[in-house]
Amino acid sequence: MIIYGINPVLEALRAGRVKEVRVADRAQGRLAEVVELARKGGVPARRVPATELDRDSRRGVHQGVVADVHEPQSYTVQELVGGATGPPLLVVLDSIEDPHNVGAILRTADAAGVDGVIRQSRRSASLAGAAAKASAGAVAHVRIAEVVNIARALDELKESGVWTVGLDGNAETGYDAVDFTLPTAIVLGAEGSGLRRLVRERCDRLASIPMQGHVASLNVSVAAGVTLFEATRQRRARLTNGRDGG
Repeated sequence: MIIYGINPVLEALRAGRVKEVRVADRAQGRLAEVVELARKGGVPARRVPATELDRDSRRGVHQGVVADVHEPQSYTVQELVGGATGPPLLVVLDSIEDPHNVGAILRTADAAGVDGVIRQSRRSASLAGAAAKASAGAVAHVRIAEVVNIARALDELKESGVWTVGLDGNAETGYDAVDFTLPTAIVLGAEGSGLRRLVRERCDRLASIPMQGHVASLNVSVAAGVTLFEATRQRRARLTNGRDGG
């Protein structure tokens, strides 16, 4: 699995997932930081021509560094639920194939402190390359469960006591009217087509983000950010009120 870009490679090095680093001939500044961190971790670092980096990254914006990394550890749905330190907060990706959207969602999920992301093993963007770059390195830290069938995964979440909330532009309930302090999985559908019918029907409830302008919807990664940080706001408020009440 190949990733590229300074932040993704640095985070992968910190997570102990890198097998080899290749940097531009004249590595300076933050590239020198990459080389030093690789050296400290016992990871081979080679200086190579820019043409090799262009080829390995398929002409992505590599910023002078490419790395071969181990495949991310795979988790089960139960492991994500059981590993939560409080009421689980999870994200479910239903057929999101754009690597930039997947990477941006992983970056937001990491920032919001989610307990894991569930996605289908097929019809999903690779976590290498562009997705890793768009995640700014979060792909090295977010716990991910790959499942065969999203609808069945939602059933498994329900059996574990996790409420499933699907984002749907046609839903009458606003996203900020949902109680995200409960164990929750936020379900996101592909841009354009949205949630697939069986997935939508499996959700415990549907919620929308009201649109005040002329466009009909938000980019799926932006919608994920809006909803996840509403969830973290509610959870912080409950903790604060609980302390005040004590």
